[in-house]
Amino acid sequence: MSKFRKATLAAGALTVSTLVLAACAPSAGPAGAEGDDSTITVWGWRQEDAKTYDKIFAAFEKEHPGVTVEYVPYLNTEYDTILSTGLKDASGPDVAQLRSYGLLQPLVESGDLVALDDEVSELADFSPSVLDGARGVSDGAVYGVPFAIQTLHVIYNKAVFDELGLEEPTTWDEMISAFDEIKASGVTPLANTVTDTWMLPIEQEIFGAGTYGGTPYLEKMLDGEASFTDAPWVDSVDAWTSTRDYWGDAYQGTSYEDAQALFTSGKAAAFPGGIWELANFRKANPDLELGIFNAPAPDGSGVPVPGYVDGSFGVSDASDNKEAALELVQWMATADFGQAFTDELAQISPVPGVTPSDPLLAEAVEAYAAEPSPYITYAYFSGGTPGAWDLASSSFSSLILDEIDAGGAADKIQQGVDQWFKPRS
Repeated sequence: MSKFRKATLAAGALTVSTLVLAACAPSAGPAGAEGDDSTITVWGWRQEDAKTYDKIFAAFEKEHPGVTVEYVPYLNTEYDTILSTGLKDASGPDVAQLRSYGLLQPLVESGDLVALDDEVSELADFSPSVLDGARGVSDGAVYGVPFAIQTLHVIYNKAVFDELGLEEPTTWDEMISAFDEIKASGVTPLANTVTDTWMLPIEQEIFGAGTYGGTPYLEKMLDGEASFTDAPWVDSVDAWTSTRDYWGDAYQGTSYEDAQALFTSGKAAAFPGGIWELANFRKANPDLELGIFNAPAPDGSGVPVPGYVDGSFGVSDASDNKEAALELVQWMATADFGQAFTDELAQISPVPGVTPSDPLLAEAVEAYAAEPSPYITYAYFSGGTPGAWDLASSSFSSLILDEIDAGGAADKIQQGVDQWFKPRS
């Protein structure tokens, strides 16, 4: 079994955001060498962050005269296909933003990336669980510098809670009671996404992690001692769907954008999703005063905070500007980049020693450090085909449409995973 599956989630591990690089001009020496002009092209999937990345990379350019870092973003939905082709020759990126966990593996297996273990010494200071998001399953090598940690929460409108005299819930029953009061006031308690099925496993983790048991249950699953079809995990799906009474009258047709709009307009009191939503919500409604909480375990055992590594920056093996590209990703593993990343993009940086200046990001970091929980279907069971994340997205959609029950959804996930997953020995 690879290091990827043997590593456990470490408390305090952190990750989150998006970038990428590609070389347009070959370089005869390292970035910033005297008389040496070079361009490092960064490919990424965050078109909305292009100007901010230009600002962040300006600091690297200042330290390396003659070097230009060019951020080239592509449409998120087309990026994976474009990148897999672009990495095949020197006309592609020097540095690329990489997906994490199982979605990274095709690029590793095709030999298109440079292993960074011996190239970026700063990676030794990163948490092993964070590096899992950039690790090859087959060889255990690290192929990218993680750039962001996404934590999952119930994001809520403080004005609605204050008007009703509600506090952040500390027990499951308090949470349900708060939802009842919000619903009785005429406000939708939860703006849940349904038609954009990629959000469904996120919602299940937010409301179900305390039921299946988080990291300890993951360890049993990796050892082959537990499965998706066992009671704890099936019950966690039921725990999530037990909140359906609070999703709104037309929840079965609610898209991701619909749910965001319901929340930012004040028509819904809370939105279950990722910490990345903070920037989106503040831009849509600057007057919103936001708070975050996590669903307490129904048995009172704790308040797990699910989280995962969002992606990393890796170096193309086909780059003609490899030395400069390696110097850039080495800089991305330093606190200089990590602090700029979290401050400018309102994301959680996994770089050790970085502290978010945003109070809610800092709260998320502290909560995740205290009781981290895995995003199981995405992070640890998507290393083969079919992956648990895709299976969960599909089967949960059928569940919400009342075509199957929680046990049926679990059966579909387990049957798919059984085609490739081997317990660690």
